[in-house]
Amino acid sequence: MSLLSLDRLTVHRGTCPVVDTATLRIEAGELVGLIGPNGAGKTTLMRGALGLLPHTGSSSLTAMTPRARAGHAAWLPQAREIAWPVAVETLVTLGRTPHLAAGQRPGAADRAAVARALATMDLSGFERRAATELSGGEQARVLIARALAQDTPLILADEPIAGLDPGHQIATMAAFARLARGGKALLVSMHDLGLAARHCTRLILMHRGRIHADGPPEAVLTEANLAQVFGISAHLTRGPQGVIFQPLEVLT
Repeated sequence: MSLLSLDRLTVHRGTCPVVDTATLRIEAGELVGLIGPNGAGKTTLMRGALGLLPHTGSSSLTAMTPRARAGHAAWLPQAREIAWPVAVETLVTLGRTPHLAAGQRPGAADRAAVARALATMDLSGFERRAATELSGGEQARVLIARALAQDTPLILADEPIAGLDPGHQIATMAAFARLARGGKALLVSMHDLGLAARHCTRLILMHRGRIHADGPPEAVLTEANLAQVFGISAHLTRGPQGVIFQPLEVLT
């Protein structure tokens, strides 16, 4: 079942197309890594798909009402700003807002969803701590937990593992993979190609605003694509533990 469909989505900055005629479908059960160099259009594609930027073409998300969209897709932006010293549990509970009627207080199902999200992000025991007193990496995990607590079929996350330590980067990607195996779909922009190759079922490579390649990690992270888009060489192999990708050097 398709949970996100884009047809020739185009977003302009002035007269320049930052995203140029992007067409894709993301199905239930997919963990899709959105990769590409800085300025390739990854964030703009996701924001355009959500209707947060003016665009031409179509997105299945913008065809929904705002309330329906909030129940269908969780959005984790790249910004990691927590402005108010609210308790971690309170902040994560905000992810349950689409499931509550006006004035309705969170119930047992909401509290259970929040507890699961906190446990997934290794934040059990942080419930009463002020979010602003946490480290940057801990705050990032709180915001991921808020998106997970929303419990939507689709999650769009913009560089969610940036700033996390290696253990929590791996744990977060493993959690995303479990969600995909459970039937959710995730579109995750990221720069760590090793983790993308290891955990994602599919990669979409963007270059200069266009989708340059789309497919399984080994079909996308080819020598030619890496040289043309990133200007690097790398070693990619598949072993008993799965795909292993290691960037080697910048090409001159």
